[in-house]
Amino acid sequence: MSSTHGYLDMDLLRFTTAGSVDDGKSTLIGRLLYDSKAIFDDQMEAMEKASSKRGTGEVDLSLLTDGLRAEREQGITIDVAYRYFATPKRKFIIADTPGHIQYTRNMVTGASTANLAIILVDARKGILEQTCRHSFIASLLGIPHVVFCINKMDLVDYDEAVFTRIQKELEDFSSKLEVRDIRYIPISALKGDNVVDRSTRMDWYQGPTLMYLLENVHIAGDLNHIDRRFPVQYVVRPMTDEFHDFRGFAGRVQGGVFRKGDTVQVLPSGSQSTIKSINLGEREVEEAFAPQSVVMTLADEIDISRGDMIVGANSLPESSQDVDAMLCWFNERPLQPGGKYAIKHTSRDARCVVKEVKYRMDISTLRKADGDQTIRMNDIGRVHLRTTVPLHFDKYQRNRYTGSIILIDESTNETVAAGMIV
Repeated sequence: MSSTHGYLDMDLLRFTTAGSVDDGKSTLIGRLLYDSKAIFDDQMEAMEKASSKRGTGEVDLSLLTDGLRAEREQGITIDVAYRYFATPKRKFIIADTPGHIQYTRNMVTGASTANLAIILVDARKGILEQTCRHSFIASLLGIPHVVFCINKMDLVDYDEAVFTRIQKELEDFSSKLEVRDIRYIPISALKGDNVVDRSTRMDWYQGPTLMYLLENVHIAGDLNHIDRRFPVQYVVRPMTDEFHDFRGFAGRVQGGVFRKGDTVQVLPSGSQSTIKSINLGEREVEEAFAPQSVVMTLADEIDISRGDMIVGANSLPESSQDVDAMLCWFNERPLQPGGKYAIKHTSRDARCVVKEVKYRMDISTLRKADGDQTIRMNDIGRVHLRTTVPLHFDKYQRNRYTGSIILIDESTNETVAAGMIV
């Protein structure tokens, strides 16, 4: 991987932080930025000034992220604050999402592209309903790596027994989740223990610090490199003398590896051809893989338009007008059974009707809710949709890009739901 490919996911880790209201999320993010020297001197000065006014003697790291809170209180609808920082080893994007139950939809938005989720647990309180909900959403969204940070260890005298007990409870609970890689770290975001620097006060803990984990967690294997998926976003026809007959297909590889000479199939027509060329920016390349954006040309003249999908002939996605999905509902107006919505899937736009609401999830117990099946704002439920044209999809667990949909209210153009195809 040359540095020009730096933006490809190998050196970029997207992570999301989740926790209940006062469990130190702002302080943790502040500590990561502060101890990894990822903040500017003027921010540093302003923070130290504001902290000394409070007279607590310690720098209040939560001030780094809480500048965003003022905007939050003005009732911005989907507020996910993204922060960027870098260390010599990796670049990071943090999606900082609010912890309250009424912000489930924000967490879904922020976490949908994350490689890793940090879930904070207060060492004094242990597992709360919030912990269960955030873990369930992380699992539902297919986030491959989850780190439970048992925070505020300074308030329980850095007691190993407290950490061990909470870790055991979390292990029992998370065995029900579909997450491949789960870690547990005892930290104090306030005092800096095990965040960036190793704690001398918890020498009983032998594992990595949070920063070491963030810098070194292996994410290249999280993408689906087996099933080839290329949704066509745009047909390139320059119509110039130089490129008179050029017909290229622009889009982003959402799975697998495409090479020159490969046999591919175009959906929905089913026509087959071989790849003649692949261009990444100005230069021609031998192969393309997720998540590169490229232009491909095929050896045969095939009628292809936006919304079609070029796939490997040997591993086809499902193609159907009937889609079962877990929806997270974003809108104040509840989901209407029998309601019609616009649906977006990869580069394809269609319309759909809600044929059936199968169940609503009770997120605190991870069971199907009994009784009322109405899906209201921030609820998650399983529905059966019928679309106007076939969609070409994989199950979300297999491919997060070809397995996700959004629903839009056509009268207001608001995004009303995000869905994971099951």
